[in-house]
Amino acid sequence: MFTSNSRYAKAGTYTVTLPDGTTVVVTKLPLPNPGRLLGFHTRLDGQRLDLIAARYLADATTFWRLCDANNSVSPDALAAHDEVGIPEKGR
Repeated sequence: MFTSNSRYAKAGTYTVTLPDGTTVVVTKLPLPNPGRLLGFHTRLDGQRLDLIAARYLADATTFWRLCDANNSVSPDALAAHDEVGIPEKGR
């Protein structure tokens, strides 16, 4: 269901029964794991997280690691930061 580099790939699932009796499988929300930072990137106006991830992490789809490293719940929340902490590559 998720790609191998997704933050949800190893998160696990659980089952929920909706009020109408339908049973659905839900993905657990992974807890952020900030890890150690290599340094900080000063964002240019409008600079997207996928471009920053491609530059420092060599994979644009791992922008979520930038969110984790900066204790940000979502990319939109991190958009307000002028500096973005850069995590180590191999986490």
